Amino acid sequence: MKHKRTIEFEEILSDREVEGSTREVPIQEHTFFIYIIIVSLVIGIVIGDLFWLNVGKRTLYTERALDNVSDTKVKHSPRGIVYDRFDVAMTENAPAFNVYLIPNKLPVEKEKRSEAIRRVASILNISEWEILNKIEKKDWTISGKMLLSDDITQDQLVALSSSEYLGISIEESFKRAHTVPFAFSELIGYTGLVNAKDIQKNEELTIDDQIGRSGLEMYYDNFLRGINGKEVLYKTAKGEIKNEKIEREPKPGKDISTFIDSEFQEYFYTKLKEQLIHLGRDVGIGIAINPQNGEVLALTSVPGFNSQKIGNALVDARRPLFSRTISGVYNPGSTIKPLVAVAGLAEGLVTPTTSFFSSGMLEIPNPYNPSLPSRFPDNKAHGWVNVRSAIARSSNVYFYILGGGFQNQKGLGIYTLKKWWELFGFSEKTNIDLPGEKTGFLPDPEWKEEETGVPWRLGDTYHVSIGQGDFSITPIGLLNYISAIANGGILYKPRIVESIFDSSQNEFLKTQPSVLKDLRTSISKDVLHEVQEAMKDTVDMPYGTAYLLHDIPMSIAAKSGTAQVQNNRKTNAFFVGYAPADNPRIAILILIEDSLEGSLNATPVARDVLLWYYNNRLKGSTSP
Repeated sequence: MKHKRTIEFEEILSDREVEGSTREVPIQEHTFFIYIIIVSLVIGIVIGDLFWLNVGKRTLYTERALDNVSDTKVKHSPRGIVYDRFDVAMTENAPAFNVYLIPNKLPVEKEKRSEAIRRVASILNISEWEILNKIEKKDWTISGKMLLSDDITQDQLVALSSSEYLGISIEESFKRAHTVPFAFSELIGYTGLVNAKDIQKNEELTIDDQIGRSGLEMYYDNFLRGINGKEVLYKTAKGEIKNEKIEREPKPGKDISTFIDSEFQEYFYTKLKEQLIHLGRDVGIGIAINPQNGEVLALTSVPGFNSQKIGNALVDARRPLFSRTISGVYNPGSTIKPLVAVAGLAEGLVTPTTSFFSSGMLEIPNPYNPSLPSRFPDNKAHGWVNVRSAIARSSNVYFYILGGGFQNQKGLGIYTLKKWWELFGFSEKTNIDLPGEKTGFLPDPEWKEEETGVPWRLGDTYHVSIGQGDFSITPIGLLNYISAIANGGILYKPRIVESIFDSSQNEFLKTQPSVLKDLRTSISKDVLHEVQEAMKDTVDMPYGTAYLLHDIPMSIAAKSGTAQVQNNRKTNAFFVGYAPADNPRIAILILIEDSLEGSLNATPVARDVLLWYYNNRLKGSTSP
């Protein structure tokens, strides 16, 4: 038997190689420190994972465990109702059914599972591929069920309910609808089921929640959206229902009351659409505000959309889901001239009697080529015009000179113009209670030099002085500035919602008029009065561009406008005005995109709208 040889202590001492490889070396102190850190980190990670699994993921795993012994159904809560100023409901919650696919309820056998999916697809009139694609793309960590349809017919409900082993769950729900489709679509907006991104942004949401996607539905979603209830059906091992328990009753959303006059808005929309059809055009905007406090009386646009058929709107080339009233940015055309007049009078560059001659154009000598002067056209030859007749006639030449100067007459210049644009709020949002509002674009020499490498020229100042060039603002910003002229110099925040109520109809929140800017410290009453009178002449004088309105039995102040865009290939028609002129209760804006004949196309709509408002709201009354 062979014995294993051991190394004697003396041999270790006598052998250098063995000594070098086996001798004991003292462990450094930092080694213990690193070891302790590593061990502590490992323990910390383990404890953290345990904490996350037991606390952070507790709800998820609890629900997963319950799924094995129970069915959980959502008891959907109705959204709050949106009312107009006369308590007329503008939305409703129509009863509906949601159909969900639950994979763990599908047959285990592959052939039977495929057959079940084909059967469901056939009943719902969707393709089998569509269902399989949804299953593949869905994040199943969020929920163990997948919505197949939220709008089924009674026949489909019967077919689904009578079929076995389809792996589906049917839940009672609500379908959000507008009482009048299209006319209120931009204002109210639409709703949709939450997705993974929504839940990441707001952890309070669940996969079964409906949330606002645009308009008031989106802006006031936290109030309108209720809290869904929960019903649990406990099962035996064989899948038989043993007990039913309502764990949480649904809590309805809060109702909101608005300043909108729904009857007026529906009429406004109808007349705007009729005019567009007559012109063969597609896009128009209508807004009405009470200039005394910022209350929004109507806000609509064409084309509208059906909130129950959003898929149609998504593929519509006219972009009906785009909120043009607050997010569209347009050249204002001649509707900016009252502001330029205010600036010129307030800065002392002109007086009410200062007159300029319009021969039909303004001609500027070309120092490089005298035979080719620069010509800036007027809409016609107006002769001698002062500030009042220039506004009423919409003389371009007068405002070229007032904005940029000519010969011995000094103009405001681009920097002073920009100062007044900013004073009237064009560089800021109006903060109207709708999502997605934009601001205007206010050009200046520095921007142009940086953007194009070309210096700012006198012609650029002339163009922006009549609302053309690179200067642009939103429709809501344009009407808000006109409202400030109407009321004597106060820029109010436009308000749509007046109050919010809980389920017991107790007032939860009430809005108050909010002043954005008080311009009365910068603009005298005399200056504003002069411009107000000029806007009245626009309607009252035979030469006024809105003379079509002169026989309406109330005093009206107005300004029409035409903006040429896309290198003069397209013309947008504007109308802005307010009434009664001496005690304004309504200010309106009308915009027709790609108008055929300029501002005249918007004025007939204004006539219909203002006459209706007079006969139905103002006649014999002092308030809307």
